[in-house]
Amino acid sequence: MPFQPDHLRTLTALVEEGTFEAAARRLQVTSSAVSQRVRTMEQAAGQVLVRRTNPVTTTGAGDAVLRHARQVLLLGREVRAELGSVGEEGDHTRVPLAVNADSMSTWFLEALSDLPPDLGAVFELHREDEEHTTGLLRSGAVMAAVTSTPEAVQGCSVEPLGVLRYRAVCSPGFAERHGATDPGRLPNAPVVNFDRRDDLQDRFLRDLTGAGSRGPVHYVPASEDFARAVLLGWGWGVVPEQQCAEDLASGRLVALAPDRPVEVRLFWQRWNLRSPLLDEVTRRVREGAAARLRPWGTERTDPREQNS
Repeated sequence: MPFQPDHLRTLTALVEEGTFEAAARRLQVTSSAVSQRVRTMEQAAGQVLVRRTNPVTTTGAGDAVLRHARQVLLLGREVRAELGSVGEEGDHTRVPLAVNADSMSTWFLEALSDLPPDLGAVFELHREDEEHTTGLLRSGAVMAAVTSTPEAVQGCSVEPLGVLRYRAVCSPGFAERHGATDPGRLPNAPVVNFDRRDDLQDRFLRDLTGAGSRGPVHYVPASEDFARAVLLGWGWGVVPEQQCAEDLASGRLVALAPDRPVEVRLFWQRWNLRSPLLDEVTRRVREGAAARLRPWGTERTDPREQNS
């Protein structure tokens, strides 16, 4: 079923902006025009594509059409670039990507710096746990993702990036107060989790002691703030090695079970689509990962796999 380019552009704007009014402002049309275009698409598809919530969300059918819309718009922009008809103001393509917070804080942003301006890319980064980024790929919300899932999402290609190593650490004062260097006492000590889906600390404990955490839990949902909370003695936590190496070397942090790092294998999944823009983004991500992540084959067995 064919969809007009204006209709595809309207659907992507509606999903990205979240409301009919905001999409109308972006497209410089009226809200009723946005609504009419969406109804026309739904009539052509024979299914409801968006839920009229605040913000607007897509249905299962809408996910498929959104993915199609973004692919068509991406390829259309690249054809115009090859023909030399890109607009004077840049004719930018929005590139939504899903990235886990620790990768964003330690290597991912640098990997995509200084992208050639003639590619016309503007990035929309979705911060999501590496175990859940593939859900955004399936929904069509993003074009590519850093993930811990090696199985390719339908319509995507997958390649290994490397291993992100973590260390379980705490401040010296915290270690003294709670006996945190004693594996028998660590499960009862206060712990810092990223959010309520973060089970990395619990998995480390189970790998070390066979028991999960029973202590008070702090939630700090930002990678740099999480590491700072551990440094300030809120609790112990599992911190990317790149964020805690200097503090370990200076004695501002203490390693818990230093012979048991936690290592998470990361993959890059992207639309299986020939696109100079996605190809260049992939190349940059691949090179950035090679420079900052540990190579495959050097990692210790991941507690995530031991407990799966």
